[in-house]
Amino acid sequence: MSEKLKNDKFRRTRGGYSRLLAISCGKCGSQICRYQKDGPGALRRMYIDRILESKVPLSRKDLSCTEDHLLGVKIMYEKENRPAFRLFVDSVKKTIVKA
Repeated sequence: MSEKLKNDKFRRTRGGYSRLLAISCGKCGSQICRYQKDGPGALRRMYIDRILESKVPLSRKDLSCTEDHLLGVKIMYEKENRPAFRLFVDSVKKTIVKA
């Protein structure tokens, strides 16, 4: 399955380096979504416009897996005025997948 990565000002600001991650719950291992991570560093927040193929509802105020393990809370990231989920430490597992 080939997916096109978004190429916009946020990707260019972070150096143009992006990868596609498969995100799953750190406790039960259930798949949450696929996510486009831009730039280097740890995954501290997930921007809603970068979430692909979500298996859980994104309209809620928190991010939970299908087994109701709490993974993060919805915030408005002030620096870029973008809605995102702030992830709790070690709440998710990530695996790089081919785009």
